[in-house]
Amino acid sequence: MKFLKMLFSPITYTLQLIQNNFKAMIFLLILFLLFAPQSENDLASNNLQTISLVGPIMEVSEVLAQIDDAQNDTNIKGVLFIVDSPGGAVAPSVEVAYAIKRLTKVKPVVAYAQGTIASGSYYASIWADKIIANPGSMVGSIGVIMQGANVSELMEKIGVKTQTVQAGRYKKVGTSDREWSDIEINELNKVIHGTYDMFTRDVADARKLDYNKRDIYADAHIFTAHQAKNVGLIDKIGVMYDAKQELIKLSKVSNPIWNKEDKFDKLMKKLSATTAITLHTYFPELILK
Repeated sequence: MKFLKMLFSPITYTLQLIQNNFKAMIFLLILFLLFAPQSENDLASNNLQTISLVGPIMEVSEVLAQIDDAQNDTNIKGVLFIVDSPGGAVAPSVEVAYAIKRLTKVKPVVAYAQGTIASGSYYASIWADKIIANPGSMVGSIGVIMQGANVSELMEKIGVKTQTVQAGRYKKVGTSDREWSDIEINELNKVIHGTYDMFTRDVADARKLDYNKRDIYADAHIFTAHQAKNVGLIDKIGVMYDAKQELIKLSKVSNPIWNKEDKFDKLMKKLSATTAITLHTYFPELILK
């Protein structure tokens, strides 16, 4: 009897393992079915990369990492930069713009305006080799704004007063507990116009436009895709298919294989965009607009 038990023990152990871990095995099977390669292309390394810039531009570390990875990956022959953003904070917009500029020195980049490419998101795209806009997209809004609420009347009603100890005449510039003075507004204007000059200078250099005629294509004008093409802000009008074909042509790949964005990552990007909107509502800052 002991001999039979020993003989069949591997089978018995396997059956017990399956029985005790049935749910876990079903879960692993579902994961395999969801993420298993569906074709030979899924097994092959992609040679074209899509990178998305979606929602308000506040935190761009992930986008920058994707751009750097694409730059350093010798398998990647070209990048499609998909944009649908109303703009955002100055510094992160500039970070992305200069990352794209570095990328174009080693491989072609096509920026595609999927919905809105305006303000900071337009800045982020200016050094792409080509900018293609969806016929229904909104383009431009090249300008800078800083705004904040004046909550002094509300504070007075609820009996709240601020106390401040400061060093430096302009240290309270932009605070919301009172109306801004003329001196403070002039100080903010210095920053706003300096940033606007930088923005428009880079647009003129990247797009081969006349800086002295910036009122035509900048000045916070909002353009349709056709209008934007007429003033030189974009190169072509088309849909996603056209943008992809343009990149295939520029990258000279014979068998294009595109990366597929992870569904979980896509969900997290949407959640991050929603969080950024909420934060900006309560904590305004210098914005490209």
